[in-house]
Amino acid sequence: MSPRPDLREHAGIYLRGLAMGACDIIPGVSGGTIALITGIYERLVGAIGSVDPASVKHLLKGDFGSLRADLEKIDLPFLIVLLAGIGTAFLVMSGVILLLLTDHAVETYSFFLGLIIASAVVIFLEIRSPNAATLAYLAVGIGGGYLLGGLGHFNVGHSLPVLFLTGMAALCAMILPGISGAYITLVLNQYEFMLAALRALSLPEIVAYIAGGVTGLLLFTKALKYLLETYHGAMLALLTGLMLGSSRMLWETGSAAGDMVTGGWIFFIAGLVVVGAVEYLKRRYQGTGA
Repeated sequence: MSPRPDLREHAGIYLRGLAMGACDIIPGVSGGTIALITGIYERLVGAIGSVDPASVKHLLKGDFGSLRADLEKIDLPFLIVLLAGIGTAFLVMSGVILLLLTDHAVETYSFFLGLIIASAVVIFLEIRSPNAATLAYLAVGIGGGYLLGGLGHFNVGHSLPVLFLTGMAALCAMILPGISGAYITLVLNQYEFMLAALRALSLPEIVAYIAGGVTGLLLFTKALKYLLETYHGAMLALLTGLMLGSSRMLWETGSAAGDMVTGGWIFFIAGLVVVGAVEYLKRRYQGTGA
C-alpha cells in the first residue's frame, strides 16, 4: 500500500526542516535561503505572517473561540512538522558542533569565517547601484561590527535576561537577507553555551532564548521590513559592513586556539565554496521560477 499523500507531504516538509535546522545552527548560512531553494519560502512567510499577536490576548482572557479562529488562519500542520524537523537538526547538530569547537577549533572557526565573508559579499552584490553613500554606510557598518565583535571579550554571563536579549536579536536576523541567527548568537558570546543547553535539553535557557526571539519578531518585524523596502541599498551596505567588521571575533577566537593561516586556510576556502554553492542553487531556483 502506498503512503497517504498527506504523509508524503509531511515527510517532505520534515526533511526540509532538517536541512533548515542544520544550516540555521551554523553561523553564516541562513535557513531562510534553504527554504527558498527547497520551494517552501513563500508558504513559510505566509504561515508566519498569519500569526496574530492578538491571539495571546485571547488566550489570557480565556476567549478560546477567538483563539480557535486565529489558529485556523495559520498553516499549523505545516509549521508544526517544519519546526519538528528544525528542532531535530538542532539537537543532533549541537553535539557535533560542540565536539568540533572543542577538538578542532582552528578548522571550525576558519570554516565559519569563510561562511561569513562569503555571505557578506553576497549581500553587498544585491545592491543594484552602489554609490558614495553606500560606501559610507559600509564603512559605518564595518566600524560598528568591529566594536560588536569585541563583545566576545566581555563576560556578560549567560543569565536568562541575557539569553532573552540574545534570542531577540538572533531571531530578528531571520528576516534580514543572508544573516544567520547563529552568527548573531556567536558574536554575542552565547553560541557555545546555547549549543550545550540544546544538547542537555536545559529548558529554562532554551525557553528564554526562544521567548526573546518571538518577542523580537513581534516587535521589530514591521520596522525592519520597512527599512529594507525604503532604504534598501543603505541597509544592505550596513549589514555587509556589520558582518565584515564583526568577523574580527571569529579570527581572534580561532587565533587563540592556533594558527588560522597555515592550519585553517583550506577550511576557510571550504566556507566560501559552501556559500557560493548555496547562492548558485538559490539563483538557479529563482531563475527557473520553480
